Amino acid sequence: MKIGDKAPDFLGLDQDGKEVKISDYKGRRIALYFYPKDNTSGCTAEACSLRDSYGDLRKAGYEIIGVSKDSAKSHKGFIEKHSLPFRLIADTDSKLQELFGVWAEKKLYGRAYMGTLRQTFLIDEDGVIRNIIENVDTNNSAEQILNI
Repeated sequence: MKIGDKAPDFLGLDQDGKEVKISDYKGRRIALYFYPKDNTSGCTAEACSLRDSYGDLRKAGYEIIGVSKDSAKSHKGFIEKHSLPFRLIADTDSKLQELFGVWAEKKLYGRAYMGTLRQTFLIDEDGVIRNIIENVDTNNSAEQILNI
């Protein structure tokens, strides 16, 4: 997916097994953020940045939706542990990540593996991708969204 593309309506199932659709947020913008793993340092910092600025993000017209490969059970624990006020999609088969182009080869200590690229897609009120944050600053992810 790239800027100008229409996002798919059906995104996946959240931490409670409920469908998440773009059409459920008609008239609101969505910050759809992809992250590698629940309860890791960078992912926790990013989620907490979004949590701490949630009121400002909502005032700016954004709904926040997170996506990772983690299970719904893992997401529930992550939400409870950090008091996250937004939904997390359990993309356990990586299909949504593949569609958005964030499931890619990564390298760590010279070893190549498939993993999730940390990126945020800003989707407008009509479901069109208007911006992509590719270099997410985990400690200031909310500010990055608000400053676009």
